[in-house]
Amino acid sequence: MTEQAPLVSTAEAPVPANGTAEWFSGAGAVRLRAALFLPDGPPRGSVVLSGGRTEPIEKYHEVVGELQARGFVVLVHDWRGQGLSHRMLDDRLKGHAKGFRDFVEDYRALLAHFETRLPRPWFAIGHSMGGCLTLLALAHGVGPFKAALLSAPMLGLLTGKRPRWQVRLMARWKALTEPEAYIQNNPGDPHGETFESNIVTHDPRRYARNRGIIAAEPQLGLNAGTWGWLDFALSASAWLKRSPRVAAIDIPVLVLGAAQEKLVDNADQKLIIARIPKGRWIEIPGAYHELFQETDDIRAVVWREFDGLVAAI
Repeated sequence: MTEQAPLVSTAEAPVPANGTAEWFSGAGAVRLRAALFLPDGPPRGSVVLSGGRTEPIEKYHEVVGELQARGFVVLVHDWRGQGLSHRMLDDRLKGHAKGFRDFVEDYRALLAHFETRLPRPWFAIGHSMGGCLTLLALAHGVGPFKAALLSAPMLGLLTGKRPRWQVRLMARWKALTEPEAYIQNNPGDPHGETFESNIVTHDPRRYARNRGIIAAEPQLGLNAGTWGWLDFALSASAWLKRSPRVAAIDIPVLVLGAAQEKLVDNADQKLIIARIPKGRWIEIPGAYHELFQETDDIRAVVWREFDGLVAAI
């Protein structure tokens, strides 16, 4: 028996039609939230949609509607540690993680919970952290997916002026000694950011809409990550670079990189996607990190690539 979960609706981000959210059990029996949306007509398949760090289901209401209009059943979910899913620490605003294994098993549990309601063929879409975790799941044999599109996936992090090896060593040490502390003891200031200072989208309307979702339900909010989270992110990238399981992924995987990326490393995206026999990397000119939250012209490129990927199956 399923237990219904809430969905937050705002005037700018209404809940799409033909859908409900529910709770399911992830790794370790933690309670996680997912939502299933049906198209108006006969389905042409299913899309499993996975957001990035800090991103709740509600941020993808627009994307869900666009996929429904294309005839897909859409399954979208909150990763553990964010949205309304199980938070890992007493301070729910800390973005925390303990490696990537539980995330992969959560994804496996998600598909098992909804499998009978997901008509085939299946396609995966993952953004940023969700793109990294989707690729990890594929490498671990989760799914029977036909193809995957990864939007600016977190396959490596930009580390500024610090060399990558130094950040990796620091994160590993801190994950052992104080894993639940904020990185550099800095929780971030989500209220201090403005549209002019943001580095994820050029679209002021979508930026304001997404801020409005958190204002409507603060329980969806998330601050900066912990040392444990940073160690997870860097470890996941390192695993994807070396594991033979990545080279064994046998479905088309399309990675869309943002030309004006400020957060994740496009070079690592290209390096990892080159290991996949049917992998392909495309750079979208003029785009910041959040491709699905970008301006209409940039989003049109994203949808053109998705439509082409699906049509080729």
